Amino acid sequence: MTGTSSSSEQQRVENLRQFLHRYSAPAADALVRSEADGAVRCLACAHRCLIKPGKDGICRVRYNDGGRLMVPHGYVAGVACDPIEKKPFYHVLAGSDVLTFGMLGCDFHCGYCQNWVTSQMLRDPRSFGQIKLCRPQDLVNIALQHRAPAMASSYNEPLITSEWAVEVFRVARQHGLRCVYVSNGNVTPEVLDYLRPYVDAYKVDLKTFNERNYRQLGGVLENVTAGIRMLKERGFWVEIVTLIVPGFSDDADDLKRMAEFLASVDPLMPWHVTAFHPDYKMTDGFRATTTEDLLRAVEYGTQAGLKYIYAGNLRGQVGQWENTRCHGCGATLIRRNGFLVRENRIGADGLCPECRTAIPGIWGKSSGHGDGMVRHIA
Repeated sequence: MTGTSSSSEQQRVENLRQFLHRYSAPAADALVRSEADGAVRCLACAHRCLIKPGKDGICRVRYNDGGRLMVPHGYVAGVACDPIEKKPFYHVLAGSDVLTFGMLGCDFHCGYCQNWVTSQMLRDPRSFGQIKLCRPQDLVNIALQHRAPAMASSYNEPLITSEWAVEVFRVARQHGLRCVYVSNGNVTPEVLDYLRPYVDAYKVDLKTFNERNYRQLGGVLENVTAGIRMLKERGFWVEIVTLIVPGFSDDADDLKRMAEFLASVDPLMPWHVTAFHPDYKMTDGFRATTTEDLLRAVEYGTQAGLKYIYAGNLRGQVGQWENTRCHGCGATLIRRNGFLVRENRIGADGLCPECRTAIPGIWGKSSGHGDGMVRHIA
């Protein structure tokens, strides 16, 4: 790369940064603490950045303006009406659609990120996501038009845009909609307490059980495992997802320890092991996940005592591991093919129709398009 092109790309990122600063609002009082000399401590994620005046946090979107922490507000970088199974949530309003929105930025820098054009937009000059100005009611109206009973903050890391999510979710609640987070789980007690009145369910990407590999992604394993415990303690419905990346997150001992950890937190907490395909910075030298890779992880989860394990991203290739079976009697209750729910025998009462065991999750009549299709809106 020439010096000129490098300078041009850096200027593009700086111009975007200045542009986005126009669409900011003061941080919630619960998510900031004043420090000496005009610095602020951001509490939105476990990095707990100390941000000096004129500087950004690690996420690049929360910044200090004259001693005041400013955060993203009033726009989206993507909106879609998705099957909720795509998030993936398999124990939340199964077979329903969820109106999903996202902004820009992330507190991690995963080399295989599939949403890197928005999550890494202020970090990688090659990204090219676009924003659309909107109001919370605009997003809720779209959900209502599609008969989606839920809304999700996703695409970028929602923790760093929590104030905007809460504004949207506050309106969504008024219309009886459920609200969910799709997150890396790099949480703090402060942000979870702030979110709890508005967020029903929380999906955590537990990316690896190797501390060194976690640091390559920009995170700390202990922060995420502590976050999972805090989520459960506060009563969020929690589902865990692990992308099985051959040569990175598929080590047998790591996966066994991960499964044992999850079982120690709650053996009824769903664990999704999903297939990787080479993307972003992890293409050369990386292979796609096979069915055998996923089923090996499923075996470790079963041995650890987890009752709800799902293998994803290889539609129709993993047999029963797309389906939900009662942990009491083993009856198949939900049959899936990818994101499409073909049969759901769990009623609004959440009970197994065979043995009357309570199936953990958030249940109700499915709503939306119900065809397993993704509908991109903005």
